[in-house]
Amino acid sequence: MSFSPDWLALREPADHAARAPQIAQKVFAHFAGRERITLMDFGCGTGSNLRAMAAHLPHKQTWRLMDWDENLLAAARARLSDWADMAHEESGLLFLRKGDRDITVETRQADLARDPGRLVEGVDLLTATAFFDLVSPAWMDGLCDALVARQLPLYAILTYDGRETWSPPHVADAAVLDAFHAHQKSDKGFGVAAGPDAADYLGKALEQRSFYVMRGSSPWLLQQGELLRQLAHGAAQAVGETGRVRAEDLAAWRVARESATACEIGHMDLFAKPF
Repeated sequence: MSFSPDWLALREPADHAARAPQIAQKVFAHFAGRERITLMDFGCGTGSNLRAMAAHLPHKQTWRLMDWDENLLAAARARLSDWADMAHEESGLLFLRKGDRDITVETRQADLARDPGRLVEGVDLLTATAFFDLVSPAWMDGLCDALVARQLPLYAILTYDGRETWSPPHVADAAVLDAFHAHQKSDKGFGVAAGPDAADYLGKALEQRSFYVMRGSSPWLLQQGELLRQLAHGAAQAVGETGRVRAEDLAAWRVARESATACEIGHMDLFAKPF
């Protein structure tokens, strides 16, 4: 499963604003005092997570950006080069200077659905944003086993938790949300997805493996605008694929939601580390 660079660019400010600050602070404190850090970012998209975190991590950083979509990896290299104060490529690596941070970026096309544990060797932190609700519980179990074997901490950002509140309310909200969750639990290439159950499942799976897990709510708080309109359009399209809501009811909901005044979409941030 993949997303367009335009959609990821549209949502990036909302993603950055939604992050749970208390969880981010725990992550940054965990690596404070270090000169170097190496991170793996699963489902990296266009590199938004790097842009959000770089200023708060050690001065010398190596990021391994992993995604299945080569077009997104190319977009990541372009966007990161534009974002940095200085950038150059050499031997397949991207070297960035942003403020007083020196950042080395490796972009790698990879099938994350197959044995993800093989990809996390030699890193200090695994990160992923808006990712775990797309994968299956069995896939998460396999990844958690790999984290335990390597004693590797995880920072999971913006995992959808199933909570949605639109303003003003609409008579079809509950039926549409139920159908949307059914769509979320379809197979996205990683087995039947956990969807809105992912945040809870991931945290419990790590706790069962004796990791220390910290959680924080990270909701999108959206006002009327293009992101909200695109969100309503995408949700209606997904719901339509399920056949669970009558077409005329769904069309009325989409029209109402594209002009909604506000929407809160629930997410959970998680930092897990070995005891």
